[in-house]
Amino acid sequence: MKNLWNSIVESFKSIKSWSDFATRANLTVEIIRRIILYSLAGILILMGLAFGLGVGYVSSLTSQVQVPTKHEMRSQLQDVNNSATLYFSNGEKIENLQRDLTGKSISLSEMSPYLKKAIVSTEDSDFYRHNGVVPKSIVRAIISDITGIGAQTGGSTLTQQTVKMQLLSSETTWKRKAVEIFLAMRVDKYFTKKEILEDYLNAATFGRNNKGQNIQGVSAAAQGLFGKSAKELNIAESAFIAGLPQSPSIYTPYDMKGKLKDDYSLGLKRKNIVLFRMYRDNKITKTQYDQARKFDLKSDFQKPAKADSKSIKYGYLYNTLTEQARTILIKRLAKNDGLEYSTLKKDKALYDKYYTQADTELHSKNYKIHSTINKDLYVAMNKQAQLYKGNLGTVHTDNAKDPNTGKSIKVSEPVQNGSVLLDNKTGQVLAFVGGVNFKKSQINHAFDTQRSPGSSIKPLITYAPAIENGLIGSQTMLADFKTKYKGYAPTDYGETIQNKFLSAREALEESYNIPAVNLYNYIRSKNVSSKSYMTKMGIDISNKEYAQLGITLGGMDKGVSVLKQASAFSTFANKGVHVDPYVVKDVTEPSGKQIYKHKSSKTRVFTKQTSYIIKNMLHGVVTKGTASALSYEANFSTKNLFGKTGTSNNYRDNWFIGSTDGVTMASWIGYDNFYGNNYNLASNSTDLNQEIWANMANAVYKEDPGVMNVHKKFTKPAGVDSYKVDKETGTSTGTIEYNGITSKVNQHTTTSLYYKGKPKDMSYSDFAIGGKSKNYKLFWDNYFGKSNGYGVVKQLGDDSKSSDELASENGSGRTSGFSNSTNNNDSSDVTTNSSTSTSTSRTTNTTTSNGTSETGTGSSGSSGGTTAVTDESSSAGSTGGSGEAGIIDPTTE
Repeated sequence: MKNLWNSIVESFKSIKSWSDFATRANLTVEIIRRIILYSLAGILILMGLAFGLGVGYVSSLTSQVQVPTKHEMRSQLQDVNNSATLYFSNGEKIENLQRDLTGKSISLSEMSPYLKKAIVSTEDSDFYRHNGVVPKSIVRAIISDITGIGAQTGGSTLTQQTVKMQLLSSETTWKRKAVEIFLAMRVDKYFTKKEILEDYLNAATFGRNNKGQNIQGVSAAAQGLFGKSAKELNIAESAFIAGLPQSPSIYTPYDMKGKLKDDYSLGLKRKNIVLFRMYRDNKITKTQYDQARKFDLKSDFQKPAKADSKSIKYGYLYNTLTEQARTILIKRLAKNDGLEYSTLKKDKALYDKYYTQADTELHSKNYKIHSTINKDLYVAMNKQAQLYKGNLGTVHTDNAKDPNTGKSIKVSEPVQNGSVLLDNKTGQVLAFVGGVNFKKSQINHAFDTQRSPGSSIKPLITYAPAIENGLIGSQTMLADFKTKYKGYAPTDYGETIQNKFLSAREALEESYNIPAVNLYNYIRSKNVSSKSYMTKMGIDISNKEYAQLGITLGGMDKGVSVLKQASAFSTFANKGVHVDPYVVKDVTEPSGKQIYKHKSSKTRVFTKQTSYIIKNMLHGVVTKGTASALSYEANFSTKNLFGKTGTSNNYRDNWFIGSTDGVTMASWIGYDNFYGNNYNLASNSTDLNQEIWANMANAVYKEDPGVMNVHKKFTKPAGVDSYKVDKETGTSTGTIEYNGITSKVNQHTTTSLYYKGKPKDMSYSDFAIGGKSKNYKLFWDNYFGKSNGYGVVKQLGDDSKSSDELASENGSGRTSGFSNSTNNNDSSDVTTNSSTSTSTSRTTNTTTSNGTSETGTGSSGSSGGTTAVTDESSSAGSTGGSGEAGIIDPTTE
């Protein structure tokens, strides 16, 4: 540019005549003219390119929009009761979300003419002249948004605002704005201005009424503020209402309780601005303007009143779906703003912002949330829970201090139930029971409370990992003698000790504790990490907890929810593959676009061989073990049912989880123990929980026999090896040397199932996990005829109950003789040889099972450690056997 100017200057310096000057001046003007023309052309080209890119961008955005038909738009625009709708799995409506907005739709003819004029003058003075959008306003808003210069007007017409309220979400993205513009022009094309104005006046929000309710529509505003119909509103009242939509929470005269604010002057000032705009637009005369400004609205406002309460039919389901849908929206809104959900969770203020935004969306927009819940099964299970809740235990009534007011109040605590029915293959939650009385407690005991799983965790954390790594077979012997690990002394149920060796199968069937602790200690010594398996099944436990032997008995810091425990257990039914559980299938936004669809997540945890062996062993639990009552309580075949019981210390929690090929159902019962109480279940809680489980399972089977698939057998896969083993030692049959005599040991044999491993050779010692020299001597002396107390149940502590009484309390199906599950998989066939192996006369002790093993106690130490199990739903937490709040002895069940 400098060179060009110098050239022009030099050119003028060389002028020698006026003719030469005129020629050169004309040339200069022509050059400047061309520069200007080329610059303008360039600007126009760039603007055209920008416009084309903008149109293309908008076109690409709107092309992805599912364009509603005229009928669909008409329906959505007129729906002033917008809120998310919840659906059962078959598409049947559950409920609309309870809105905090109250209002009804009325026609334009039922509204004051002043109100219509006030809204148009205030919100969109060009309403009757534009085609849904005002381009200059949009450009002005875009420039303001990009540069930050000028007022943040938004550039929205009444048509756009109506579209935003009724057809779209409130995302603040360019995409949403482009769709808003597109739909606004479409609405303006299909509907008259009167129809659009009517829809707006019925859909807009106008702050709170004299009951503290958020109000929607001019009908509710007129009644809630002035106690009259919308048609009866005068100019001042119309102007006040018309000024509210810009900022309802600021301009409304009422607070959350329906009381007049101490200062509502901003609303009155806003009313005057509206009146001026009406006067400016010649909607009212100067006299009317002056009179309306002087009108006393304060005396016109309604006195406070009490709002009517609303009931919800499916309370626990309603809350669960609302909560999960809200989380889905929070994640989506954060993602649109470039934020990770994990980051959001760390910032409470930021999370609360998105929580509020998502909650507002759900309660004011017509989202559709489709669930996995089967209505018939849900109703059937909850009906049984209601019928049986009176049998679960004592309802305790006591005086307590209200944490909010500090006043003394009378409270009652019933035995709660949380149950979940899962589809094994898909992970869908088909039904659940959240509690026994939604009106008194809205806590969802199926999804939200975490409790000690007791012995129901044994197959997950100990037995399956041991089988998976070839460390045991189904008949491997485990020691059940008095033992201590660095101060931690576990016992079986009722502080008993079986005083014998037990097969892994029998130990699991009867849920004995000492064998489980010995086995867990053993797999840890072999560097087998239970954590890798548990994490894959969705259960998070700290390394500190894994280091404590009591974890195999359910001793956990926080516990586990019924949903997660059921989901983990379903891994076995699903041939070792864990499928994440879910209850929301998909979510559709108001425009009809699907914004969320569940993506199934499957993880291989155990091999199908390990899963088969565990299922085979757990089948014995329901045929002759701790859940044998189900064999006659169930109204369906239990030939292919397997399950596990669980009881935490002092009957604090009781579990039963049962699986067929089709489903897994878990049931937990226990007290919430709010207000620092320390209530425990009755001693027959195992019987009670199995009975309510059976009632629910029977109801499910009656409604839909196919969903349980009870007749599908668990076929033995290739890779599961069957070995003939000695019944008493779990080893291959062979000979030992006893008192200098070589004796053949093969009188009783059975089948042991293995994956990877195989039985040990017959030996005098070292055939049982956790066995000590004195244990082996006691065993062989008894084996060869000495009456020495082997297999006689020992009871520690002060409890004077007999083993039979303890067994009765625990609901355990006792077995006599060789206690093994006889099922259709022939894994426990016992063969008795008629010939004796030596000439030595002896009496064989047949390891009669006495007592049960559902819970136990023991002194805590540095290794086993006493672990805290808390219920997050309770402010006081769960209280363990020691009587100290929040403590559960690790020797639970």
